[in-house]
Amino acid sequence: MAENSVFNRLKKLFSTDVIIRNVGGNQLKVIDTDHIQSGGNIETNRRVDKWSRVYQNAPGLSYYQGQLMQSSRIELFRDYEAMDTDSIIASALDIYADECTSRDEFGDVLTIRSQNDRVHKVLRNLFYDVLNIEFNMWPWARNMLKLGDFYLHLNIAEKYGVIGVDPISAYELIREERFDPENPHRVRFRRDVSSLSGFSSVIQNGEEYDNYEIAHFRLLTDTNFLPYGRSIIEPARKVWKQIVLMEDAMLIHRIMRAADKRIFKIDIGNIPPNEVDAFMELTINKMKKVPYMDPETGQYNLKFNMQNMMEDFYLPVRGGESGTSIDNLAGLTFDSIQDIEYLKNRLLGSLKIPKAYLGFEEDTSGKATLASQDFRFARTVERIQRIMVSELYKIAIIHLTAQGFSDEEVVDFELSFTAPSTVYEKEKVELWTSKMTLAGDMIDKKLFSKEFIYSNIFNLSPEMYNDEMTKMALDNKDFFRLDQIKAEGNDPVKTGQSFGTPHDIANLYKGNGGVPKGYDDKVPQGGWPGAGRPEIPGTYRTHDHPLGWDPLGNKAIGKVYEISDALAAAGKLKDYKMKAVKRTIVEQKEEKPSLLDESGLLDE
Repeated sequence: MAENSVFNRLKKLFSTDVIIRNVGGNQLKVIDTDHIQSGGNIETNRRVDKWSRVYQNAPGLSYYQGQLMQSSRIELFRDYEAMDTDSIIASALDIYADECTSRDEFGDVLTIRSQNDRVHKVLRNLFYDVLNIEFNMWPWARNMLKLGDFYLHLNIAEKYGVIGVDPISAYELIREERFDPENPHRVRFRRDVSSLSGFSSVIQNGEEYDNYEIAHFRLLTDTNFLPYGRSIIEPARKVWKQIVLMEDAMLIHRIMRAADKRIFKIDIGNIPPNEVDAFMELTINKMKKVPYMDPETGQYNLKFNMQNMMEDFYLPVRGGESGTSIDNLAGLTFDSIQDIEYLKNRLLGSLKIPKAYLGFEEDTSGKATLASQDFRFARTVERIQRIMVSELYKIAIIHLTAQGFSDEEVVDFELSFTAPSTVYEKEKVELWTSKMTLAGDMIDKKLFSKEFIYSNIFNLSPEMYNDEMTKMALDNKDFFRLDQIKAEGNDPVKTGQSFGTPHDIANLYKGNGGVPKGYDDKVPQGGWPGAGRPEIPGTYRTHDHPLGWDPLGNKAIGKVYEISDALAAAGKLKDYKMKAVKRTIVEQKEEKPSLLDESGLLDE
């Protein structure tokens, strides 16, 4: 019962056109695994409806019988298989497959992103260990590109999910839609080996698969081909047939006309006119026929060498100066192939691949990848990758559901292939660099607010702006933690404290290691005591001041001397100084008795 419940859940899950899950609040996530939204109204755009208007009088040709559609698909498949033998088209398919499955800088073909670590591990195990997508995605992509469709039968086990896949030929599988009136979005597949003959019928007995059992990779480019995909080489099919005919005609023409031929002019002399033919036949037989022994009859015969247009010409001539001679007739010398070049250019244009990568242009230096040479090709590859990713979403959802994940976890992931061109990434980097430079200049010059810059340059809504501000605060916390670990060897998350910050340095001013008074306290209402304007005014510049009403003496100095009096006083002071200097010099010149002078001796 448990096994049936798991498969019943999968059957119910994929019985609708899209998968819708609530990922939190009013946020929804929609995954369109069957490409219903891109395909439009499948019921009115089927390929069978397109051709049934031509064969509307033919009895028994309806969609549910599938004879007309399947037979036309088989005819297309035959052409596609023949086109795959062409060197240009085969190389184009290889190039598409290579570009679609290129590796990123980490060596991964498929990038898996998820906020849930458990979902990420399970999906990585699915794609890289179970499906081995690194090696299998290339042939899957190439087959889808060549035929337009590729089918994988998923082997699903309860509690383990997808444990393996089996590729199914596009010749054998038929996709059925709109067969259940109660559930018009239901899809199923029917396997019928007899479809190889082109006379398949979906009402015949065969293996039936539900939608969750088959992964249908289909290249949706033309709604007239729905519910199937269209091959990437379909636009080149008509041109390929034309170029094959032109090449064959060129080869036949050159083989038939290229050989040199000879003109034998045989002098018949005086032979009567009625005997000229016999003479020429005898001469030709002697020169061209070779002896031949029939192994069955043992009879001797002369076998004629049939060479059609490569035969020589034998002309009888007569006359006085007409001796026997042999002339050469030159073969075809015309070597122009403009018509084939024209068709080849059309073929390359339909494949959307630049000539340089197919070897038709020698100068490819300085071109890293094919996608960097041609943006149109890069966009085509990106579109193909999105188609492949949509089916990988389906496989991932089936795997997670079978393993018992909840509704929110089933869609909590993103898948993407490697970008086909590094030019796209460079353009993004250059664009963001320009935006960052402009935003920085506007902030430095204080021309606009940050909210205006975030809204108009980075296109962020107010909610996103506030969210980014919150995240920036968290980033600053992380930066502070790293600085503490680097400078102090301290992890604030583990120790619960910081070292070396201005707050920590302020603590050093107090001997007991606490915070100085008033440093970490909240300011009381009205301010600290004594703060603000004093209640009693000061006495400065009043008579009550200790230095009086003129502490600096500005007013008193102005009344002491006039300028002339000051100069006279200065002159007198100079004279006093000069007299004092002279008197000092005269006193120094007066002779004084030395200690050795006899006059200084005392009397006995």
